[in-house]
Amino acid sequence: MRQTIQYPAQTVQRADCAMRCSPFYLKLFELMMTESISLKEIAGLRGVNQLFTRRSLSEIGAENELLWLIQVGLLRREVDGQGLTDSFRVTPLGRQLVHRWRGLEHTKDYRPTWIDRLYNAWQRWFRLPL
Repeated sequence: MRQTIQYPAQTVQRADCAMRCSPFYLKLFELMMTESISLKEIAGLRGVNQLFTRRSLSEIGAENELLWLIQVGLLRREVDGQGLTDSFRVTPLGRQLVHRWRGLEHTKDYRPTWIDRLYNAWQRWFRLPL
């Protein structure tokens, strides 16, 4: 039996909100659970065509969104023998949220509200730890 890490409720809430407010579909996070995904696969029309993103993102825009998800603990950068790469994977916290999202019956259940968007923007702006 696999043991899960217990995170503080505020950490989970912030990460869940960041995930919902991100421009990424659940499919991207599910794939990141099994393999690392390159920034080039996510940015531009390629990300839209693969159903990774809701809209076309520039490389810098996609990287900024991914870096925020790293800061809240959902993702990590992949490392190879020569250092950091441009690929990303899901963390244990991210896995827990992906499993929770898979259990939702309707996609509207994980759409962000305007309060979620405001909270996420506030957190990103001030980068306050919870």
